[in-house]
Amino acid sequence: MIRKLKSGEYRIYSRKTDPKTGKRKNLGTFPSRAAAEKHEREIQYFKRAKS
Repeated sequence: MIRKLKSGEYRIYSRKTDPKTGKRKNLGTFPSRAAAEKHEREIQYFKRAKS
């Protein structure tokens, strides 16, 4: 999940909430939405790339 911050940057949050804190994990902050979307695709790829 990508959200725009007040600073104009974009941050990726986990889709599910962390059961320990009840909040979503911060998975990185990026200067542009395109960069954030690119990294989110990389995250999804590595979640599935088990041999």
